[in-house]
Amino acid sequence: MLFNIENGEKELILQAHAYNVSLSPSGKFTLYYQISDSSWYCIDNATKKHIALTKDLDVSFYNEKYDMPILPYPYGISGWAENDDFVFINDAYDIWKIDPKGKKDAVNITNNYGRDNAIRFNYIRLDKDEIYIPCKEEILLHAFNTKSRAEAYYSTNFEEAKNPKQLIRSEHKYRYPIKAKNAEKYIWRRENFQEYPNLRLSNRDFEKNTLLSDANHQQKNFLWGNVEMIKWKSFSTHQDTLEGLLYTPENFNPQKKYPTIVYFYERNADNIYYHWIPNPSRSIINPSVYCSNDYVVFIPDITYTTGQPGQDAYDAVISGTKYIKENYDFIDTNRIGIQGQSWGGYQVAYLVGRTNIYAAAMAGAPVSNMISAYGGIRRKSGVSRAFQYECGQSRIGSSLWEDPKKYIENSPIFFADKVTTPLLIMHNDNDGAVPWEQSIEYFSALRRLDKIVWLLVYNKDEHNLMQWPNRMDLSIRMMQFFDYYLKDAPIPRWMKEGIDAIEKGKELKYEFTQ
Repeated sequence: MLFNIENGEKELILQAHAYNVSLSPSGKFTLYYQISDSSWYCIDNATKKHIALTKDLDVSFYNEKYDMPILPYPYGISGWAENDDFVFINDAYDIWKIDPKGKKDAVNITNNYGRDNAIRFNYIRLDKDEIYIPCKEEILLHAFNTKSRAEAYYSTNFEEAKNPKQLIRSEHKYRYPIKAKNAEKYIWRRENFQEYPNLRLSNRDFEKNTLLSDANHQQKNFLWGNVEMIKWKSFSTHQDTLEGLLYTPENFNPQKKYPTIVYFYERNADNIYYHWIPNPSRSIINPSVYCSNDYVVFIPDITYTTGQPGQDAYDAVISGTKYIKENYDFIDTNRIGIQGQSWGGYQVAYLVGRTNIYAAAMAGAPVSNMISAYGGIRRKSGVSRAFQYECGQSRIGSSLWEDPKKYIENSPIFFADKVTTPLLIMHNDNDGAVPWEQSIEYFSALRRLDKIVWLLVYNKDEHNLMQWPNRMDLSIRMMQFFDYYLKDAPIPRWMKEGIDAIEKGKELKYEFTQ
């Protein structure tokens, strides 16, 4: 709806549209992405004419790795040129300079350099008050190599197509820099698993820089770790090549056998250079903390199809676990645990009903019964959970009545009798995403079947823990749980005795039994 702020007139220009709509800075055009044909369009607000901007270009402007059963969303835009003369639209790698009137040919302003070199470019907006991209000036681009995962800063301008100039590149994750208002000085940060993202000061070349902070100087007093990328073949029909991250302790001894924990959530290989700051857990293990405590941590990527999220997780996670067992002599094959939260928690609950390969498992906020969960709501938003299964992350791709078999096959509750792995569950009564009754249902089933299971409930806390004391508590209990099953540590009282309702908040029972 166009609204004239001078006379109050309204005019409908677009309806039944599923994606965001935006005005150009001068208000001459309305830009929108048409999800049905995966193309960008402009409306000339003076003539009301709809103009296809990317429909005839030979590259995709939608997320080509999107694997949920709904049409994918675009990579986005970088901004507009002065006077709304051009709009800059991103594909998977490069940036395109496009005439919103559709009269001039679209230009790959980064000269296909991104696609040719597997580099994803993004424009860095240095001035928060910027309205237009200063096309004639030298601007900065953030670069992410989709193969090596190394990051970089590049320099270019948006006047004509040309290869951007690399300024600095390394095996780090680069945060977006901040520019001084009246000088060519930049504050920026880089990080990797070992390196904390301290502040750095430099000129525009970035190579010569001064370290401004040492916020984690105490790290040198602690054992840390290392990370490497590994690849293997999935169990899937197509035997996809999968990637994963393998974290090892700093004082690594290849002759030693290490207990290992497998953690996962969708895909994480792109985060190889992420710096895990040790802190109390909101819901998941922290690789820095666990490596420091002599664990190996394995984080496999998962690729999905529609209708079988449980089997897809099995094909990826179990194949990856089997790969590290067979190819790394330092893995203690009898002492491998598994942990996940939310969507990952669901898959942990699914996997322990399909395999006994793990010595211990922890599932945070898992869906256990897709049938009962389908009919619920997200309590924080009030949205029906049906979308989650039909076209969202659960990837069933059909309604409960269209294909009830898929809901049963992918629900851990129906395979609770097959579980042999000791399981720790966390689910909190103020969870706004996954109804905590899902874990009560699963816990009750496992208890009925005489399985080894614990349920942690932090009252009035959320899907991921928000209250600091609860985070501390979970971190201690989760470590004690895995230490008991994977390191032969003594059993703490809470695992042996439980905590009665009248003891909750009064008794912690961390201490070990005799």
